[in-house]
Amino acid sequence: MQQQKVRVRFAPSPTGGLHLGGVRTVLFNYLFAKQHDGEFILRIEDTDQTRYVPGAEEYIIECLKWCGLEANEGPHVGGPYAPYRQSERKAQYREYAEQLVKNGYAYYAFDTPEELEAMRANLKTAENPSPQYNYAARLQMRNSVSLSPEETAALLEKGTPHVVRIKMPANEEVSFTDLIRGHVQFNTDTVDDKVLLKADGMPTYHLAVVVDDYLMKITHAFRGEEWLPSAPVHLLLWKYLGWEAEMPKWAHLPLILKPDGHGKLSKRDGDRLGFPVYAMNWTDPKTNEITKGFREIGFLPEAFLNMLVMLGWNDGTGKEIFSMTEMIERFSLDRVHKSGAKFDFEKAKWFNHEYIVKTDDNRLAELFAPVLKEKGENASMEYIAKIAGMVKERCHFVNEIWDHGFFFFQRPQNYDVAAVKPKWTPEKSQFFMDWASVLESMSDFTLENIEESFKTLATSINIKVGELQLPFRIMLCGGKFGPTVFNIAETLGKHETIERIVKGLDAINA
Repeated sequence: MQQQKVRVRFAPSPTGGLHLGGVRTVLFNYLFAKQHDGEFILRIEDTDQTRYVPGAEEYIIECLKWCGLEANEGPHVGGPYAPYRQSERKAQYREYAEQLVKNGYAYYAFDTPEELEAMRANLKTAENPSPQYNYAARLQMRNSVSLSPEETAALLEKGTPHVVRIKMPANEEVSFTDLIRGHVQFNTDTVDDKVLLKADGMPTYHLAVVVDDYLMKITHAFRGEEWLPSAPVHLLLWKYLGWEAEMPKWAHLPLILKPDGHGKLSKRDGDRLGFPVYAMNWTDPKTNEITKGFREIGFLPEAFLNMLVMLGWNDGTGKEIFSMTEMIERFSLDRVHKSGAKFDFEKAKWFNHEYIVKTDDNRLAELFAPVLKEKGENASMEYIAKIAGMVKERCHFVNEIWDHGFFFFQRPQNYDVAAVKPKWTPEKSQFFMDWASVLESMSDFTLENIEESFKTLATSINIKVGELQLPFRIMLCGGKFGPTVFNIAETLGKHETIERIVKGLDAINA
């Protein structure tokens, strides 16, 4: 019998920015699919219209594009199992919900919000502070289990608002084998009768994920461990709908934790501690508040993914830097951790630094050019690439090319003359005036010639070269920073170097 082709899916809700945990789920799906020559599907779970945020779907697609994790099928590319938005598949969910009711696995519930609130208040005890709508409570509520068939039919005939709930059995053990956690078992008494179909006809996640995974022939489902408590509902739905043999294999991924390890990492933690938790900038359409993303602070997508894959997985060798090809080759679910992984922003910066250092200078120039434009500066791509190559060893982010190389684009406005004044002499001032004339007559303005002329003149007037290099640096840069000073001069060019010597002398001699 031919083995079914691996099909995995990422099914986000379009409710806001894409969190680190979401991108990691995409990445693990993607790696597994590519490793098995399978298909990666994007499905938009937009059934909760009260939480739907305009622009969120486009944002998700753009995030995946930036990361290079593009789907084989999805709302933006189509595919054989379209549509890929759950809101466009509304009719089929009711069909399956009605089938569950007909077979006795689900029921109509006509309870009003006030009745639900009263139930919770009446059943609340010290031992049970949060009563659930379950096997014990359902007979006290207004539903097709407690009502007669005639009463139920009359309510439906009148169009009484209602939901469809799964009828969870009492005290049954349900289990499955998780690809990461092994054997997982639940007692149904711990689970309430989840709503499957809402009053507006939209399915909840529980029904939609099962129906769509079945219809789209999903073979493996990766999701965060926070979904483990919902597993009994999904297991029973696969069974009750007669699809148990075709249920995907599940893997529940460990949480990404706060830096201190206490609790799941949230946007609030990022705001509080000063780092992003979204892949890209997210603008709240209601408040216009911008939440910073990894892309905008200067992360390279390959560094971002490398950092993410190490949050909960390793290949057992101690190796930390992986290309996408290596990740696909080496990824395995048996090396995914069961416990949560603490997020360390300093480590994330280290990954980005490692990738910046080995990134081609021309690519860095393309990424940095928009930053330069924002600063009101223009330069050729060739020039920008040269600067990037000179300062990238010092950078953790692409944007920091400016911090470490702004003086290549702007003349200093201020000079750290205090670093020079204590040892400044008229002889040193005369050296720079004389050397500027030497540079002016130089036909081949190269690093070697600049440095040789500098040292030759210094030696001829008996001044130590080391005592002149710091003043020269401050003339060119304004302070005690930057790459090799003669390299800076060569890059700036003869005219600009001489101009800066003259202005720097004026500042020091003032």
